[in-house]
Order: sequence, then structure tokens, then C-alpha cells
Amino acid sequence: MKKQLLLVALLVAACFQARAQYDLYEKHEYVIGGDTLRYRVMYPENYEAGKKYPMVLFLHGLGESGSDNELQLRFGAGQFANPVNRERYPAIVIFPQCPVGKYWLDMRPASFDESGMTEQPFAGPMTLVWDLVQSYADTARVDRDRIYVMGLSMGGMGTYDLVCRFPDFFAAAVPICGAANTRRLEAPARSVAFRIYHGDADPIVPVEASRRAYKALKRYGAQVEYFEFPGVWHDSWSWTFLQPGFLDWVFSQKKQ
Repeated sequence: MKKQLLLVALLVAACFQARAQYDLYEKHEYVIGGDTLRYRVMYPENYEAGKKYPMVLFLHGLGESGSDNELQLRFGAGQFANPVNRERYPAIVIFPQCPVGKYWLDMRPASFDESGMTEQPFAGPMTLVWDLVQSYADTARVDRDRIYVMGLSMGGMGTYDLVCRFPDFFAAAVPICGAANTRRLEAPARSVAFRIYHGDADPIVPVEASRRAYKALKRYGAQVEYFEFPGVWHDSWSWTFLQPGFLDWVFSQKKQ
């Protein structure tokens, strides 16, 4: 009985901790015409006027789509909101939320092979994301040499897509269990640093998608590292965030 009560207490404490971290992210809506993008943003502690900060754009996976403007914080938000990390890596961190039935990248083939990863018209929620991050980058408080994009699963595909379309905007990209058309990677290879993560037992997005992307980026001369987790399924982001030096690497990158 005592063990059960302790477990309940720990779960309750964890829920309160998660809620406290979520509350650090302000709720906003970005509206253009009749389209609305819901997003959360966290600012550095002791946000100083006139000082420039790095900016991180985080793209969630399909399972976190919605309209509650909260579910997108389920994976990844905690690492930036951690008090130690907030002090060590002061940054502007943005988590947009893709509506249900939409995609960051309109990618549906189950194989995620090269034939399905063709370049598509720039449309839908991602156009709002791009306008949003530009509006933040245009402020005096963003260090334009230290703008990063990362995402998992559907967000990993969106990460590739954004750096392929706008290779001069981002200093680094972290696609986690994503996929890309490797023919599009030549442009970002010249100016974007990459770290790619994937589980080798992923039943949703085959690990071969990340292997292909890594080989192509190496061939194009990119600054790229690839991390593959043996026996890990689709939730490779859980392992990614635990890697020593993960945030050290991200925030050390500057536009080439």
C-alpha cells in the first residue's frame, strides 16, 4: 500500500512539474488572412532589451497535432524549460502546432522512399510557420547567426523541408526519425550543420531514410553527424534528448 501511495505521489509530482514547465511557454496565435497557426513561445529568463538570443524552432510529430495549443509541448519542451538549461542556454524557443488533418510536409506514402519525397508546393501550415519565424528573426533580440530547427517524425521531415527551401536562414538542423528527398539536400549541405537521429527498429519511418540522408549530405560535403540507436523503435526522440552534449552542440552552431 505504501509503495502504491508513493507511486501515485510521484506521478502527481511529475504532472505538476510538467504543467509548470508548460506554463513557461506563452500561448499565442499567428493569423494571416483566414488562416491561424497556434504556437507556444518561451523567452529567456531575465530577457534583456538590446541583447540578442539564439532561436529554436521545434516541429512536433503527427501525434501532437491539434488545436489545444498544448499537445505540441509533449516531447522536447521540457529539455529547454529545465532550469539548468534555461540558465545555460538562454534562447527564444518556438513550438507551433499543426492542425489535425494537415501536415508540415504533405508526405503520406508509407515507404518514405525517394519516390515519395518529391519537392512539393510550399503551402499549408508550414507557410505560416515560415512567416512566424521570420517575424521573430526580424526583431532586434534574435541572433540571426544562431537560428536552429529541429523536429521529430513528421517534424523531422518538416525540418529537412525548411532547410532545403531556406538554407541560408538556419545555422543547424536536427531531424529525428525523419525522411527527405536526398536530391534536395545539396543546397543546405553548403551552409547548415546537421545532426540526424533514428532508431534502427523504427516500424513507422524506416531507418534507411536517415541513412540515405546522412550519406547524401556527406557526399555533398556537409557538416553532418548521424546517431543510430540499436533496438529503438519510433520514439528515438526520447533517446536523442538524453544524449550527452545534445544542447551543447545545438547552441554552439553558428551560420557558416
